[in-house]
Amino acid sequence: MDRIVCIVGPTATGKTALTVALARRFDGEVVSCDSMQLYRGMDIGTAKPTREEMGGIVHHMMDCLDPGENYSVGNYVNQADACLQDILGRGKTAFIVGGTGLYVDSLIAGRQFAPAPQTGRREALTRQAETEGIGVLMERLRAVDPAAAARIHPSNQKRVIRALEIYEETGQTMTEHDAQTKALPPKYAPCWIGLDYVNREALYRRIDRRVEEMFDRGLTEEVRRLLSSGVRADSTAMQAIGYKELTACLRGEGSIEEAKAAIQQASRRYAKRQRTWFRRNPDIHWLELSDEPEPEAVLNGALNILRECGWPPDGKISPAAESD
Repeated sequence: MDRIVCIVGPTATGKTALTVALARRFDGEVVSCDSMQLYRGMDIGTAKPTREEMGGIVHHMMDCLDPGENYSVGNYVNQADACLQDILGRGKTAFIVGGTGLYVDSLIAGRQFAPAPQTGRREALTRQAETEGIGVLMERLRAVDPAAAARIHPSNQKRVIRALEIYEETGQTMTEHDAQTKALPPKYAPCWIGLDYVNREALYRRIDRRVEEMFDRGLTEEVRRLLSSGVRADSTAMQAIGYKELTACLRGEGSIEEAKAAIQQASRRYAKRQRTWFRRNPDIHWLELSDEPEPEAVLNGALNILRECGWPPDGKISPAAESD
């Protein structure tokens, strides 16, 4: 087992607070695994921890990008893995925390992604889709990679173009590349802790309250400021929950209260998708939360899971951990 702890689960389950408490005890640093906390200036709507909430613990993979920049899971794995290697190389514990399942799974697996060189092929395929329609590209994809064509919906133009780009750049289909990558053993062996509520309605109530708090803290102003700074409404970052709904509201499409209700609903649906994703991982030890969990009880539950995992793997614990 590596000196790595992954803390995952649906949004609004208290992952950050638990991670900070554990990092204090095990001389740790945090690697964020949230695809939207990467962006600078997107703080309230992404529930990015404040300096106070970080509790003096070093956090990596936050505020790395301008909201207008393009980014991918491949970019994330390359950058986050460098952080991970640095933390472990200094003898510390790496806590990987977040709810973006594809990112954390890819990081732990050490998944290799097909290259995306700047040869102009992607741009050419994009122009063809705009002028001739996505149907033409789908027909090409069916001819070279029928398995990918069957699982990628035509409305996902970005994914269709990426599949064709991989084939044109490498001579290998996306399906072949993915199969080879998945066949490799995981790069890391962490201890996995999952947080979730026993009562789903309790989680949904917590999500609704958190959205209310985001508006109280100035979410509307944050979105308005991003748009005023030149961030495009159709950029990837602005498609995040909270930003997309308020962007439409600021264009005059509905009221603030309607936007708030839409954000709450979208957040609840996102939590359901996260739960489905993480529940498929048999290595996760689940910490089931009561309706109003006490922080100390959550921490003790997590410490019990770590002990069951034989933690820490090298026998080294911090003075704080010894005093517990």
